[in-house]
Amino acid sequence: MTEDQSGATTDGGNDRRDVVVPLRVYKTVTVFSTLIAVGCVVGGFILVDVATDRASAPASEIDVPIAIGGIGLILAGTVVYAFSTRFRTAEMGKSKDDADEPSDNG
Repeated sequence: MTEDQSGATTDGGNDRRDVVVPLRVYKTVTVFSTLIAVGCVVGGFILVDVATDRASAPASEIDVPIAIGGIGLILAGTVVYAFSTRFRTAEMGKSKDDADEPSDNG
């Protein structure tokens, strides 16, 4: 595992970057990003539901801009959640990096 100047770490050939932050920042990021992601996903499904009239409207009566907005909101929630998983604290270890754990799951 290598660390660059910004404090982000990389795992060998893996492009994933983890941002090491203090515990207080980690908790704040986790709470608010989860709230934002859940709100976006629920709001997106509500918009899709409205656009399709509870999935009962024929294809010609679907409100396409609202449906696309709903799908975009769902995707935005996904991006927020995926971004928030990059944060960790210095105390958080990665179980896959621990050598003392057995490699089998049994």
